[in-house]
Amino acid sequence: MTATLAATTHRPGSAEHTAVARPLRRPVLSPREVEVLVAWLRCDSKNTVAAELFLSLGTVNTHLSRIRAKYAAVNRRATTKAALVARAIQDELISLDEL
Repeated sequence: MTATLAATTHRPGSAEHTAVARPLRRPVLSPREVEVLVAWLRCDSKNTVAAELFLSLGTVNTHLSRIRAKYAAVNRRATTKAALVARAIQDELISLDEL
């Protein structure tokens, strides 16, 4: 399944608009980055993620910073946890049922 983003073009002075679907660019996340992201989305604590994955809190934060940078690099900023949830769902890394 390919995720798409609908773009709407408005013409000045016209009520008409055209919707154009374009595929979303996906960042290339490492398996460990996906693991950290999904674990953090499922719980509220980075400390819990660190303990469950045998990582330091600093390493968890580094992974999340790199994930955000990779999304920004493909013009899909995710500066909040809610935005990361949306990106993960769009990219089929996690489903609503898994949250």
